[in-house]
Amino acid sequence: MIDQPHNLMLVLLREMDAKLDRLLGDMQEAKGRLTSLERQIALLHGDFAGQSARIDRIELRLERIERQLELAPALPRS
Repeated sequence: MIDQPHNLMLVLLREMDAKLDRLLGDMQEAKGRLTSLERQIALLHGDFAGQSARIDRIELRLERIERQLELAPALPRS
């Protein structure tokens, strides 16, 4: 009689341990995926910054071309 509750407790503890192991594995996978997403977002931010810089340079070149062709009013020189 005394052995049965003891064995039942061991069975329950082993089941809990197995569930905890699965949960830890799932958490590690979720952390890895989150890290991957963070890296991808950081790369996108860098790409956007690069595109903004290119657009700024193109705007400057276009303004210079317009001034040379007298398509736009000349800017006062400082």
